Amino acid sequence: MGSLWSLVFQTHFLFLFSLLFSLSTIINGHQCHGTESNALLQFKESFVISKFASYNHFSYPKTVSWMPSIDCCSWDGIECDEVTGHVIGIDLSSSQLYGSIDANSSLFSLVNLQSLDLSDNNFNHSQIPTKIGNFSQLRYLDLSHASETTFSGEIPPEVSRLSNLLSLDLSSFTVLDPPDDPLNNQLLLSISTLRSLVQNTIRLEELHLSCVNISSSVPDVLTNLTYLQSLDLSHCDLYGEFPVGIFHLPNLTTLVLAENHNLNGVIPDFQSRALVSKLIIPATNFGGRIPTSIGNLTSLKWLSIAECNFQGSVPSSFGNLNQLVHLNLFSSGLTIGTFPEFFVNLTQLSYLNLGRCNLTGEIPSWIMNLTSLNHLRLYNNTFHGEIPHSLLRMDNLTTVDLESNWLQGKLELGLFLKMRRLSYLYLSYNKLSLLNKKGSFNATLSPLEVLYLEQCNLTGGIPTWIMNLTGLQELALDENYLQGEIPHSLFSLENLATLSLSDNSLEGKFESDMFLQFKMLIYLSLSDNKLSLLPGKGSSNGTLLPLEVAGLNSCNLVEFPSFLQHLDHLESLSLSNNNFMSVVPDWIWEKKSLQNLAIAKSSLTGEISPLICNIKSLVVLDLAYNNLSGTIPSCLGSSSQSLQIMKLKGNKLFGHLPQTYVMGSALKMINLADNNLQGQLPRELVNCRMLEFLDVSYNVINDSFPYWLGSLPELKVIGLRFNEFHGTINCPSICTFPKLHILDLSHNKFSGNLIPKMIKNLKSMTTSNISQLKYEDSTVNIVGKNWLTYVTYSFTMSNKGVVTDYERLQELFYCMVAIDISNNRISGEIPSVLGDLKSLVLFNMSNNFFTGEIPSSFRKLTNLEALDLSLNSLSGKIPQELAELTFLEFFNVSFNKLSGPIPENNQFSTFEGNCFAGNQGLCGIQLKKKCDGNWFFPTRLDSDYDLGSIIEFDWKIILIGYGGGVVAGLALGNAFGLDILAWLKSKKLLC
Repeated sequence: MGSLWSLVFQTHFLFLFSLLFSLSTIINGHQCHGTESNALLQFKESFVISKFASYNHFSYPKTVSWMPSIDCCSWDGIECDEVTGHVIGIDLSSSQLYGSIDANSSLFSLVNLQSLDLSDNNFNHSQIPTKIGNFSQLRYLDLSHASETTFSGEIPPEVSRLSNLLSLDLSSFTVLDPPDDPLNNQLLLSISTLRSLVQNTIRLEELHLSCVNISSSVPDVLTNLTYLQSLDLSHCDLYGEFPVGIFHLPNLTTLVLAENHNLNGVIPDFQSRALVSKLIIPATNFGGRIPTSIGNLTSLKWLSIAECNFQGSVPSSFGNLNQLVHLNLFSSGLTIGTFPEFFVNLTQLSYLNLGRCNLTGEIPSWIMNLTSLNHLRLYNNTFHGEIPHSLLRMDNLTTVDLESNWLQGKLELGLFLKMRRLSYLYLSYNKLSLLNKKGSFNATLSPLEVLYLEQCNLTGGIPTWIMNLTGLQELALDENYLQGEIPHSLFSLENLATLSLSDNSLEGKFESDMFLQFKMLIYLSLSDNKLSLLPGKGSSNGTLLPLEVAGLNSCNLVEFPSFLQHLDHLESLSLSNNNFMSVVPDWIWEKKSLQNLAIAKSSLTGEISPLICNIKSLVVLDLAYNNLSGTIPSCLGSSSQSLQIMKLKGNKLFGHLPQTYVMGSALKMINLADNNLQGQLPRELVNCRMLEFLDVSYNVINDSFPYWLGSLPELKVIGLRFNEFHGTINCPSICTFPKLHILDLSHNKFSGNLIPKMIKNLKSMTTSNISQLKYEDSTVNIVGKNWLTYVTYSFTMSNKGVVTDYERLQELFYCMVAIDISNNRISGEIPSVLGDLKSLVLFNMSNNFFTGEIPSSFRKLTNLEALDLSLNSLSGKIPQELAELTFLEFFNVSFNKLSGPIPENNQFSTFEGNCFAGNQGLCGIQLKKKCDGNWFFPTRLDSDYDLGSIIEFDWKIILIGYGGGVVAGLALGNAFGLDILAWLKSKKLLC
């Protein structure tokens, strides 16, 4: 019995001893290892604390709790192994750390790390050290950030050694606020490192590489990641075909591919077991049709396919996606038609964007059944009818965006202001007549922050109730019929960041310094009213104003507003159509953040200061139609890769064009017409690969034909009119001018024959389908962070016998395809190959020395509207085939040596006789001369065309400019007396 008790006692003792030993081990295991504690303290000392180093508003310095006297396992952000006491986890996310990490960092001595989170700190462009590969046990690595000033350079290949990784996040969010030079700030990941990483980390569940520059196609090896749940490859400069197999990974819930513009792909069929809850692929080149099987994604909560190239309509199976919370189909390519009624099933929807979806019909009243809806965006469609009152009863709506539709009817704004949660209201550019009566609402209760009511037929003064919207941050009332003065109470809206009142009839005088009262103002536009803005007295408090955009066109300014001088963040300044009659003040050239500068038609004098070279960020420069003299600063070509638009037309500039243009130049438009520039065209213009428009007309440039411009892939317009260009129009090698629309070489000294080979190379003019040549965009949109300017191509050329100024060349209903080689010294026969330029609309060859016959191949110019062959030495008959040109509205062959009958049918019956004058052998009803058979030889000149009185004049000289359409009041007006002009008019010789 005793032995039994002894055995029981021994057993209990061993149990208690074992228990105490285990507890002791656990307790002692919580003690931080001294070497690791010291390593962490050294790591802490390598950084300073800065609240600007973290983006998160709730960030705080976690390392403040790191004290030597306290066990490091108790420090904020530190996790230790419960048994060994080794540091296995570091979470310093949003800890306001500023500094660098290099290979000598004490961090890399913590070899037991399983989790490392350094996200949302500022590591000052340091590279990720290669020693990151030493963390062989690492399962979670997060180096993501929301600032462009963190890790940069190439991601080391050693990251692929982390074979135990379950989650890797190296993403950034610079796409939300792009840095000035993103390529210098982005992380780079080679495709070989990515392949190795995927092959070695087969259990990877999360891979987030947003804004990492990969610049490659997507490797198929990603389809082997069967454990993958979340993949983010947005803004990675990916291209090629996206592997369909990634969609079918069995555990995939999140796929983000946004902002890879050259990434092709389709949305495949989905099985019912698919787990995808987020599919975000906007701004990619995905296309095709949306499969009906998308309705099988019953877990889908977030779908964005905006700015893609899809076709067809939304399948009715969308109605099955009843878990959908966020739906963005903006500009997806889908043609939806009327508002799909099956959307009524999407009861969980809180965000709906159907902008630019070709929606028609009326906004349905049943939309109010979407009771969870917070954001409704239906802009840029063709909705018509009235805004349904049911929409105004949707109390959950915080955003209503109905801009740019055909909505109509009268509507009281007070109905919107009664919506108790509405913060953002966009009603601009409809056919609405908004009534600004105060009504029974209390504007002070409205949470409205953004109010856009451009072109809404508002009348009267600026609505007084707006002054009660104390939370208002953005106000746009442009293009209405508002009158009266700007009320001083408007300046009490202290939160206002955007104020846009342009294109109204507002009047009155006030000091520009008044705007200094807006301490938050970023965007100001008062252009095109009847205001008289006084320059102001200036103020040292001006530095407090964060203004970035100032639009003060047509504000009757005679001096530059003094408050502008103190703006440190100015990006866009528009002061056109004022009357300064002075030089540009030097302080404007000190605005180093300036991107858009427009002071056209403002009577500026003096020279363009070389201080302009200080503005490296300049994108748009418009100083056209002033009295500027001197030379063009050379830096406008040599030192700026940002400049896209250079408009200096209509000044008194002289000297040479800038001779140096950097590789990678962003220039799209160069308009230097109507100055006194000389010398040659700089050959380095071939570095401007984005150039679309070049106009140096009305100068004294002395050069040969610039065939080398033919290599520019985007060039659409070449204007060399009225210069000293000379020699033959030819290319020593192939120059295709792949997108050329307009070639104006008129009024120069070109000579020799037209070379058929040169004509054959004008590939862009040979298509018969003129729609293929339309400008891709009606305007050039230059977009800044808080500003947008529409740049139109203005151009002067002869059209149908009249010199015409085209102020908005891109907005022409048809594609303007034109060649004007008039008023040169070109000789020889007209090459028949010109008939292959099937897209030509205007063709002017007048006032040259062409001989031979009019080619019958011109019958192939089926889009031709104007053909001028006057003042040459052409002979033979007018080809009967030209009567087939049904669009031909203007035809002039006067003063040649043509003979035979004039075609009488179709368009030719509408042409007047003066378009055939000066051809003694021609006959026909247009000349009131009967033809005897096929030929008619008059025995005397008709009295209407008796040229005897001026037989002593050389007609080639007298009628210079005739074919260019500028006889009346321009070329002849400058060259000859009024008696000759009167004689020509009396004889009806002006076509």
